[in-house]
Amino acid sequence: MEEIKRNLPRDVFLHLLAIVTLYWSSITFVTLLWQFINNYLPDVLTDAYAYQAIFESMRFAVSSLFIVFPLFIFVSWFLNKIYRKEEVVRESKIRKWLLYFTLFVASLVVVGDLVTVINNLLSGETTLRFILKALSVLVVAGFVFGYYLDDVRRDAPSKFGKYFAWATGALVAIAIVASFFVIGSPTTARLTQFDNQKISDLSRIQDEIVNYSKAKEKLPITLNDLNDSISGFNVPVDPQSKANYEYKILDVSNLSFSLCTTFNKQSNSKNEQMTKPIYYDNLYTQNWNHSAGYFCFERTIDRELYPPINKLNVPIK
Repeated sequence: MEEIKRNLPRDVFLHLLAIVTLYWSSITFVTLLWQFINNYLPDVLTDAYAYQAIFESMRFAVSSLFIVFPLFIFVSWFLNKIYRKEEVVRESKIRKWLLYFTLFVASLVVVGDLVTVINNLLSGETTLRFILKALSVLVVAGFVFGYYLDDVRRDAPSKFGKYFAWATGALVAIAIVASFFVIGSPTTARLTQFDNQKISDLSRIQDEIVNYSKAKEKLPITLNDLNDSISGFNVPVDPQSKANYEYKILDVSNLSFSLCTTFNKQSNSKNEQMTKPIYYDNLYTQNWNHSAGYFCFERTIDRELYPPINKLNVPIK
């Protein structure tokens, strides 16, 4: 009878890779579910920075699931293939230790989740948002615990593993596809980035116009008047068309002006508001809502809110 040779380094590598990809996939799947909940059931206290985090978290979760989850399925399939040829590998200590450690972690997550649910219920927290988040953690952790508890009791790979792979694969695929309805396609994301940069550029230009009016008590004739070799400011151009942003003086005496450009998408939907850039602290305190296509932002500088610099330097008697 031919003796089956055991390759311990291979076993350690494959089992560790399977467990790490399992943890990574589980965490990112729960993260994706939470961001769905945050998006469709937003908290009234959620601000624009939190909305930006929703999209960033969803993109990272989708990227992780797209790469890590198939790797987990492949490694699990490869290990089951090895188990059928080398039963001793299935009974290795490294596999037993990792499986029981996974059961330990999953049980702690389930217990901690249940304690959190009861504690929040006693505190009066009964919102659907919280209940769905707690339920998502409970279901994923319980599913992992149940599957590996059944697996560790068996002497041979179960046929249930195929159904587990198909079921989890379908759920992950549905979640990934559904996420594109929230974050948009790569093409949509690219167009949104262009619009975001345009808003950031217009915000910078507006700030420079206000500073110019405070220093000289008048509006600049053209945007080129804002270029400053000392501060290093140069008027940006539209990153998409490479054309200059349009600047119009509407009322000289009232310091009214407009800034115009062409946008790819309308910004008054919730999703568009979420994806505004956060390059400037005052960006979210200003009104930058716009429609798709050519659009102008009309502004009037209030002299009381933005008084001339020379008036600020008048000594108090």
